[in-house]
Amino acid sequence: MQILNHRVYGDPAAEPVYILHGVFGMLDNWHLFANQLAEHKRVITCDARNHGKSVHHADATYPAMAEDLFRLMDHLGDRTASILGHSMGGKTAMKAADLQPERINRLVVVDIAPKAYIPGHLRYFEAFKSIDFAQMGSRREADEAFTRYAPELSVRQFLLKNMEPLPEGGYRLKVNVSALEAHYPEIIGGMSFERIFDKPSLFVKGAKSAYIKSEDEAYILQHFPQAQFAAVEGAGHWVHAENPAGFYSCVEPFLRG
Repeated sequence: MQILNHRVYGDPAAEPVYILHGVFGMLDNWHLFANQLAEHKRVITCDARNHGKSVHHADATYPAMAEDLFRLMDHLGDRTASILGHSMGGKTAMKAADLQPERINRLVVVDIAPKAYIPGHLRYFEAFKSIDFAQMGSRREADEAFTRYAPELSVRQFLLKNMEPLPEGGYRLKVNVSALEAHYPEIIGGMSFERIFDKPSLFVKGAKSAYIKSEDEAYILQHFPQAQFAAVEGAGHWVHAENPAGFYSCVEPFLRG
């Protein structure tokens, strides 16, 4: 299996922090935060399998994505590291903590709980499958075609980062829609754990987001007994993008320990 496409920030001798993005995301989504955090840490962002420039593979399960993380850590010479994951990346981080807890120093899970969610990406799958991106003459044209599926401009801008131009004109998708759609029930499904992760953990939510609710905390604490909970004011699900300063001031002291 190929090593995940990745980018390294900061002092090579500093403690490593790996950042895992959410579904339909990519490492670039975390550039500003990673660059800021790299003042104190060595930060590694990566494209999850089936995203960005990483390998496309039919297996889009959380154990497979967690093993990708460990393979990348081995490649970069990191026996242990702190892990930060957002949404799908947060579930990947939790699965990694369950599979090999000895390799994770601190865990940050951003706006996701280990529970099942109502499907919220179905219209985006439909858009990616229905729009003929190869025939799009410009990003503006693609944006107009996507509007019926995602009226919010910020959402379209996020999703259309998955396009890349073809040499002969038009665009292709970097995201492996078929694999993600096939595993979507698991991606949004509930999680079970084999072990207790008894190390410092921080579950961060956007104050305007409903992804983590107060009633979720009991189940989280069963498996992450050192978990702390924090809310970032003025932010929804994309916490790091909607309130960057608030998110940094919440996460950086925890990672510093």
